[in-house]
Amino acid sequence: MVRICVLMRAMYICNCNAVTDADIRREVAGGVQSFAQLQERTGCSDCCGCCEAEARAELAKATRTTADRTPLAIPVLA
Repeated sequence: MVRICVLMRAMYICNCNAVTDADIRREVAGGVQSFAQLQERTGCSDCCGCCEAEARAELAKATRTTADRTPLAIPVLA
């Protein structure tokens, strides 16, 4: 059996606070649903603000991806 290991590099979204796209995905997985929550938890885009558009885009992308992976509730009849 051959194993293939792919290492993904994180891309810095907020240089001021060293917030990466992986950090944003992790925060979304941890329950973040809004940009205000992301700022509160990471400090992203609270200094110069240059990263706000990219941070919002990454947050939206991570939120969509997480929603796509959320299993649907299936009622169980007893």
